[in-house]
Amino acid sequence: MIEKLLSAVKENTTKEVVLNVIVNMLLALILIDISCFEDYGSPMHMIGPHTSIAGGIQNAVIQAYELGASAFGMFTKNQRQWVAKPLEEEMIFLFTDTMKKLGFSSDQVLVHDSYLINLGNPDSEKREKSLNAFIDELKRVEQLGLTLLNFHPGSHVNQIEAKDSLHLVAQSLDIALSETESAIAVIENTAGQGSNLGSSFEELAYLLEHCTHQDRIGFCIDTCHAHAAGYDMSTPETFESAIQRFDELIGLNRLRGMHLNDAKSEKGSHLDRHESLGKGTIGWPTFEYIAKDERFASIPLVLETINSEIWKEEVQHLRFEVWK
Repeated sequence: MIEKLLSAVKENTTKEVVLNVIVNMLLALILIDISCFEDYGSPMHMIGPHTSIAGGIQNAVIQAYELGASAFGMFTKNQRQWVAKPLEEEMIFLFTDTMKKLGFSSDQVLVHDSYLINLGNPDSEKREKSLNAFIDELKRVEQLGLTLLNFHPGSHVNQIEAKDSLHLVAQSLDIALSETESAIAVIENTAGQGSNLGSSFEELAYLLEHCTHQDRIGFCIDTCHAHAAGYDMSTPETFESAIQRFDELIGLNRLRGMHLNDAKSEKGSHLDRHESLGKGTIGWPTFEYIAKDERFASIPLVLETINSEIWKEEVQHLRFEVWK
């Protein structure tokens, strides 16, 4: 039935046919024994990997569906290039139509911006180039009917103090948000590698404090980055200590997404090295804890793990097996 639905989407089959396939799927699901969920509720968390836009941005949605995901991350352009071809009406329609047909909403998608952007660069020309690219990223999110744009705070490139660079990021965010309409700028914590900003929750809170458009500021916690930055993620108890600190400084209501990544490196190493879930220095218990915690049920939990061949297994484990 899944193959039929995907075929209908790709061939732009009539809505009646697609609805018929969906009804048949739902009827089949009714027959599934869900008694294993009685003690815990249902696996409603939004979980999935960062999927590919190769061949068309709508393919990110299709790949997520094929993997059994209930959320996904994506780029809206080549993340290694400054300038992208504008989104055409046909591209936007294909994306939004695929989202509708496969049952995804904007809340389930965490877009990531280009890795080239550095809003904290002390060089005014380079910072302006980054700002223009960031504004374009926000507008692309809005054009696609999406909400969340995840980004790294930037770097002081060892030329100015971290707080001065954070001020530049805040100024850039104020400009970018004033020139766009609705997209949420979701600030991701970093591992603290080199001169990168945002490895501590204190720095993230400082950045928030100096932003004017705080109603359009959110945050994303990357478990690998947090672990590498010195926040112990290796047990549910130590993860809880870290999340309580985030709540005290920033507030869990501002957490708009998470990146669920195991870590190759040790706690406090400041090395950003992702690993498959359960195969690194964090381990399965923390990810299972997150996947069953109702506080994280309404935000996209996106995997950026290194082996795409086992994404389906990782998603299946977090969405269903943890409830057994």
